[in-house]
Amino acid sequence: MSADPAVAPRAELPDHAPHILVVDDDRRLRDLLARFLGENGYRVTAAASAAEARARGRSLVFDAVVLDVMMPGETGFDYARQIRLTSSVPILMLTARSNPNDRVTGLEIGADDYLPKPFEPRELILRLNNILRRNARGPADGTAAPLDAVRFGPFQFRIERGELTRDDEAIRLSEREREILTILALARGGNVEREALTGTNGAANERTVDVQMNRLRRRIEDDPANPRYVQTVRGVGYRLVLD
Repeated sequence: MSADPAVAPRAELPDHAPHILVVDDDRRLRDLLARFLGENGYRVTAAASAAEARARGRSLVFDAVVLDVMMPGETGFDYARQIRLTSSVPILMLTARSNPNDRVTGLEIGADDYLPKPFEPRELILRLNNILRRNARGPADGTAAPLDAVRFGPFQFRIERGELTRDDEAIRLSEREREILTILALARGGNVEREALTGTNGAANERTVDVQMNRLRRRIEDDPANPRYVQTVRGVGYRLVLD
């Protein structure tokens, strides 16, 4: 049996190399992109669908997303809308369509750039470099710099590692608590809708989200009934109050 192509080899790449999520249902193209991006200094994780991409995102944080528009089931447009509920990660959209309305739709959703298929790999690298550079410049360009960690009170949450500490003492989190805290942290203190917190398996509902939030509060809050950091936003969802 061949190795799982979902995660491209990362040998010789430093930990600070940009980490790119490639989402495309075409296995051949995924493999080509993973190899080409890896050869150009990027760490790469690949997914065949939006559902698989969300699963990958439970434990990883990406510097950019290369996202195909035309996928069966949940399209790239659908997934981009879901990403933008909680994250400002740069998105480069790919499409085989020639319809200019697709480009407009992608940019309206919040995509940073748009590349029609077929394309030259070097052009993809140049466009990816450009959106990463714009993103790194931060608020002066109207974009947000990537987050490594957030602080709230005595707590620090390291996003990519999923590590929560209080005064340098590690706090154990369940997988769902880590997922929820990551989504809240990436919102940078903004409101997060309950729908965005229902998990990657589609089985959760608003009631189970509330139960999970209460569990998270018991780990964090001195008084979970009167939370200081994980606050309810009436009629919307929740927010994490950052320093």
